[in-house]
Amino acid sequence: MFRDTVKKLLKEGLKQREDLFLIDFDVSADNTIKIVIDGDNGVLVEDCIFISRAIEHNLDREEQDFSLEVLSAGATEPLTNKRQYKKHIGRTLNIKTKEDQTIEGTLIEADDDRINLEWKVREPKPVGKGKVTVKKQAEVSYNTISKAQVVIKF
Repeated sequence: MFRDTVKKLLKEGLKQREDLFLIDFDVSADNTIKIVIDGDNGVLVEDCIFISRAIEHNLDREEQDFSLEVLSAGATEPLTNKRQYKKHIGRTLNIKTKEDQTIEGTLIEADDDRINLEWKVREPKPVGKGKVTVKKQAEVSYNTISKAQVVIKF
């Protein structure tokens, strides 16, 4: 009952801010509410406050004791929503497929069905000695991805 009420308030808050979307939602047995959001243009503290208020201001603490935490998806967290890929175009991703293949490359395209990665590799020259840099690409459909993370470079 309490969980359903919170979920309904969360959906209403997200309807008002269509640039934001839900990554994770949990209500524990002791009524600790944890919400993780992301946004097409990133997430500001103000966005977390907006979602927090959309929920907190519509619940009665006299009726139900609870704690509420709204946070943004961390930079090191795996990507779990298709919408997250589009905002990371141009960044390096590390993808692990369900076939246990690992691909690391720059995300150059993301649509509703798949992503496209590009990377450079040194390979032996077809003729003669030495190596040559070759550009490679891979198209990966979302349903074959088991884990995807942004590679943070300093």
